[in-house]
Amino acid sequence: MPATLKVTHAAIGAEVRRGDYDVVLDGERVGSVEMNRSFELPIDPGHHTLEVRNGRNSSRRRQFDAADGEVVAFRCSGKGRVPVPGVGAVAFLLSFPFPGLALSLHRE
Repeated sequence: MPATLKVTHAAIGAEVRRGDYDVVLDGERVGSVEMNRSFELPIDPGHHTLEVRNGRNSSRRRQFDAADGEVVAFRCSGKGRVPVPGVGAVAFLLSFPFPGLALSLHRE
């Protein structure tokens, strides 16, 4: 039985980087996810790598394992989680020279 990959594009508050995000699984584009929507795809059980992209902007690559029948869920947004208050603007500015920091992707 295949596993299911679910990617939800949702942000809390305002999001600067809007638009559809490409879903890249194991180095190949497998679809896209719109703002406030989810994308689901049956996948083979085993080890995988996931990232989301929007033009030159991307998330960090996330590795995960999927078991038979498991739903593996991720949430992405154009707004990164910043653990230190007031550092959000710095993280946003750093995403210009380092586009791999522009989008967030977290397992739920």
